[in-house]
Amino acid sequence: MGGLSPEQKVSIITGNSVVEALKRKGLKALPINVDHQIGTTLQSNPIDLAFIALHGTYGEDGCIQGLLEYFKIPYTGAGVMGSALAFDKLKSKEILKFHGIPTADYEVLYKNSEEKICRTLNLPVVVKPTNQGSSLGISIVKNENEWEPALEAAFAYSEEVIVEKFIEGKLLAIGMNEMEPMPIIHIRPKSGFYDYEAKYTSGKTEYICPADLEKNEVDECKQIAKQVFQVLRGRGFPRVDVILDNEGVPFVLEMNTVPGMTPTSLLPMAAEKIGLGFDDLVVEILKTAQRDYKD
Repeated sequence: MGGLSPEQKVSIITGNSVVEALKRKGLKALPINVDHQIGTTLQSNPIDLAFIALHGTYGEDGCIQGLLEYFKIPYTGAGVMGSALAFDKLKSKEILKFHGIPTADYEVLYKNSEEKICRTLNLPVVVKPTNQGSSLGISIVKNENEWEPALEAAFAYSEEVIVEKFIEGKLLAIGMNEMEPMPIIHIRPKSGFYDYEAKYTSGKTEYICPADLEKNEVDECKQIAKQVFQVLRGRGFPRVDVILDNEGVPFVLEMNTVPGMTPTSLLPMAAEKIGLGFDDLVVEILKTAQRDYKD
């Protein structure tokens, strides 16, 4: 938990929630705040299983996963490759496109490009860093005067930025229990934009679970989520986020390999609907580490 990314505070909330749940279930849980000495810390604190509650860079991108592989410590979430692919929004979109999975049209802009940065997509667009979570650095650009500030905000987190065609529709979150999708959540931020504040401030967003969708829409969204899980090498309990447009087509935004486990988090909300309380969900996630580990 914790870590070295801008999502450190959220990670600590997730980590503390997980530790308390494990203790309530009678397990011996040790909170490890990750810093540059994490290798030494793991050597001096032998552990059986690692529950990864790290969000963002070094926690979701395959770095900590690679270190745990060296120490032969089973861990939760996707492996090194799956973590890296899902965390890099550009690489994940390229893979989705290759497999014919719907995702918004996009282009990539580079911070240190010698050429003038020019946008070819018509407004409105979404501007986001290629490797950041928690909606950090993301902006919706509807007017030209919003373009430069949006670029500046995104480049503050990444050397390359994705510009996506904005898709009008319902924002949906699909928690996965391995290959089995959970009840879909319809996310309705009161501000109209699911930014950092809307995600982590109680009362700023309305969540409808199960989502108010037609049966064919539910079936299609779940089928898409299964495909994403497969092609991005998902493992355990990730979350697939999509936009269902006004024609009923689900466009994939991303797969989150380390979903939040905070009081406002979506995965626990979906699990509750299938009779899996928070503490039991934490244990089920932990079990996947032991089961999937190959010595």
